[in-house]
Amino acid sequence: MRAKIYTLILAATVITSSCSKSDDDNQQQQGPFENFTSSICPNATGPAGLYWDYANALPVPLTEVPTIQNPGQQFVHSGYPLLGFQMPQGYRAEEISSNNPPILGVNVLRNDNQVLWRYIPLLSLSGQVGINDVVAFEVNSMFDFYNFNGNFNVLCTETKTSTTSGFQLTFSARLIQFGNFTGLVWVNTVYAPSTNTTSVAASVSAAPTSEFNNVVFETYLPISFQLLFIDREGERDSDLDGFPDSVDNFPFDPDRH
Repeated sequence: MRAKIYTLILAATVITSSCSKSDDDNQQQQGPFENFTSSICPNATGPAGLYWDYANALPVPLTEVPTIQNPGQQFVHSGYPLLGFQMPQGYRAEEISSNNPPILGVNVLRNDNQVLWRYIPLLSLSGQVGINDVVAFEVNSMFDFYNFNGNFNVLCTETKTSTTSGFQLTFSARLIQFGNFTGLVWVNTVYAPSTNTTSVAASVSAAPTSEFNNVVFETYLPISFQLLFIDREGERDSDLDGFPDSVDNFPFDPDRH
């Protein structure tokens, strides 16, 4: 199954665009969190620690909604309009879409090829796929993107599993330092025994370690919060089968509703 997952690798391309940063605004946003320490991983501190807790669905002490300080282009996925957001200047989005296997998502890239934000809200695979295989795929894809092949340090790791209405839900995340970079990878899998399929959602956030804290408030959190507000304003369709979760008896199974 690991080999099958690896055949899905999607190359992230970098396309140049204009770039300007509002460093003062970003410093003001992240300043109160310089001494923050993750509640579940003492190695994750500052804005990186806050982002780690946020990725793990833990409450974080934000007093205002993170926003794009230097608005750039708008992205809307052609096959899933709820995946839409504004990026900072100097970033471009590359749409991910395929029918075999069913997958959709986006790679957001800074023009210098140093910052990546990748989000896959849905990938549907046959069989029961182990979450460690999916995590390994995303981590290795991140390493490949930066042409990294060396020793790395896993600062934080978290995995948890639950069962809901017969579905097996598993979450796993890693905070990794590799070379001069830091990357945060998280993966959700939902296994449906009735159809023997696994639905996957995943995200990768990577940047130079010296910039990671700044990029958390410049890019990662502002984009993520835009998606949160879109979900609240619209009807969420977790399995993208055309039936909103509110009327879908099987919200994580695209073959049934």
